[in-house]
Parts: sequence; structure tokens; C-alpha cells
Amino acid sequence: MKELIFNVRGMMCGGCENRVQNALKTIDGVEEVKADHITGTVTVTLNKEIDKSIIEEKIEDIGYEVA
Repeated sequence: MKELIFNVRGMMCGGCENRVQNALKTIDGVEEVKADHITGTVTVTLNKEIDKSIIEEKIEDIGYEVA
């Protein structure tokens, strides 16, 4: 298992956290996602090797900014 942490701008509430978590869980290889709007971080646990740019693009596609 590998863990990646992203700084994400634009998450303002628990609804934003859920939106990010649900979107990232659709990516093959993503095991678990924890988004925290207070700290502005998204922690992604992978069960196989994937390019982090795939995760960054998915976050940006739903309207948030990866710092």
C-alpha cells in the first residue's frame, strides 16, 4: 500500500469532502480516500501503483485546485 497526500484548495465543508472522496474512489487502484476541508488535505491510499497526475486531474475536474 502506498499513501499520497495532496493539498487541495476550495473544499469548504463536509459536502466538499464527500464529493472529492466519491470521485477519487472511482479510480482503479484507489483503496481509501480521506478528505479534510479544515486542513485542505486529501490523503489517498493506493492498492496498486498509479500516476498521481490521474488523481490530480480528477480533483480538478470536479472543481477544486491541487496546490
